[in-house]
Amino acid sequence: MLETIKKTVQASIGAVVLTRERVRKVLDKLVEEGKISTEDAERLADRMIRDSKTELKGLQDRMVSLMRKGLKNLDFVSKKEFDALEKRVRRLEKEKGKRATARKTRKT
Repeated sequence: MLETIKKTVQASIGAVVLTRERVRKVLDKLVEEGKISTEDAERLADRMIRDSKTELKGLQDRMVSLMRKGLKNLDFVSKKEFDALEKRVRRLEKEKGKRATARKTRKT
């Protein structure tokens, strides 16, 4: 599942890179043909690239949200929950060890 998600994100990033290259080529051609100025082409390219980055960020946020929901449905414990349980087990083991030591001391 994680591999599929990873490939999807990589494909999205690749699409953004390809789109950027295509935008540059189209805008360069329009500048050569005299249909837009170099400054307008630069502004348009910057805006389109900025919008693509924003869109990619939104896609990544949605993917993370979907992953969290999916993991929650699979009943996985979170790192925070795991750490809390691990801490509790260590504390209980430590207390058990102290009790065992106290019992041995009383018996001797």
